[in-house]
Amino acid sequence: MGLICPSGARPRDRILDAARDMFRKFGIKGCGVDAIAEAAGTNKMTLYRHFGSKDELIAECLRDQTRVVADLWAKMEADNPDPLDLLKAWVKASAMASCDSRGCDLANAAIELPDEGHPARKVVEDFKRAQRDRLADLCARAGARDPEVLADTLSLLVEGARVSRQSVGPEGPCQRFSRVAEAAIDNAVGARETA
Repeated sequence: MGLICPSGARPRDRILDAARDMFRKFGIKGCGVDAIAEAAGTNKMTLYRHFGSKDELIAECLRDQTRVVADLWAKMEADNPDPLDLLKAWVKASAMASCDSRGCDLANAAIELPDEGHPARKVVEDFKRAQRDRLADLCARAGARDPEVLADTLSLLVEGARVSRQSVGPEGPCQRFSRVAEAAIDNAVGARETA
């Protein structure tokens, strides 16, 4: 598979970069630790010294992804102090994420790792719950009549758009995610009063 990571980076970072790239390309079960170590320009002993097991490496890759999403939320919040504007910015960001033909790394991991005791499953479940709760809070602040229902609707729409993109391609229902999500928001929040 060859070296994918810059050789100047620290071994831990190279291993994480290689693993993330390979998990996205080949799936979690399609990559062994030998191939990951080789792609990172290191060896299995170094991989195990940093992560202990492939399972812990998978969990750490997913934790990294949750940090990327947290940074995106922070930027959107800084750019959109109004809750309704922030909710619409979330729709735009989610529409862009839904264009990824590989889907959501965390959802893909949940599918590949059905064992509820796997350390990566806890990362996925905690993240997905926290995202849904954050969305419900935002829906409430934006003035939704039933913020829980709107948050569930938007969560299901974004997850469905990602699966649709993987299943039937970019011309399928995923292309209408933004329109449908914005209609759900407008229906739940209602038109704003203009002075």
